[in-house]
Amino acid sequence: MADGKLIEYRVDNGVAVLEINRPPVNSYTTELLKELDAAILEARFDDNAHAIVITGKVEKFFSAGADINMLSSKPLSFKNNFALHGHEVLMRLENTPKIVIAAINGHAVGGGLEIAMACDIRIAKKEGGRVGLAEINLGVMPGMGGTQRLPRLVGKARAMELCATGKTIAFEEALDMGLVHYIYERENFMEQVMDYARQFIVPNKSSLAVGKVKRAINTGLELSLPDGLAFERELLAQTFASEDGQEGVKAYLEKRTAQFKGK
Repeated sequence: MADGKLIEYRVDNGVAVLEINRPPVNSYTTELLKELDAAILEARFDDNAHAIVITGKVEKFFSAGADINMLSSKPLSFKNNFALHGHEVLMRLENTPKIVIAAINGHAVGGGLEIAMACDIRIAKKEGGRVGLAEINLGVMPGMGGTQRLPRLVGKARAMELCATGKTIAFEEALDMGLVHYIYERENFMEQVMDYARQFIVPNKSSLAVGKVKRAINTGLELSLPDGLAFERELLAQTFASEDGQEGVKAYLEKRTAQFKGK
């Protein structure tokens, strides 16, 4: 691990890359969640980062979820606070006004899948592993948002079965149900993910407008339709008033490619 970091952070041509690095299976502890939270904040405030990619640095694992050995020795009060901390970290990720892509390089089970579900886009490596919420097999239940985000992504019936059975599924099945957006070939997997991510960075896209779209969708889903439409109009006005909004309209009228700045 670089400098002992559990979450390695770098910016590559406009894309912030967060790599989970806790061998052998990228299970997470309180320390890892703290580093993930710090990395999310760093990416949020980094003006050079217009999109975010989260992946596993460990071969064959995106993340196997919470470290059960660590949790088993802790009192109930710790477990409750651990779950609360996890919820707060993933809410911060979900609310970050930049597109977040989970590059699922290997197995993503339990809390690992819950991290991926808090991302906006999920891209899996072909034949790289399986996904699922297997907590029921330990006599407990998902605790990092799985029972809430999964039904929002795949519907109540499928989410109920996956959570209640604890079964894991292949990436192809996850793709069919809409849990995974794309499956990329194993060769040069991360290069393909980075190519995908760069479509969201300046000057190609207005990262500011993308962030507004993300906020409109995430918040609007929790509102009534009239309230959601009113919220959309507020955000639309902000994009029209932005430098990027003015540049985009001007470039259209001048029949040229817009050069966005994310402002």
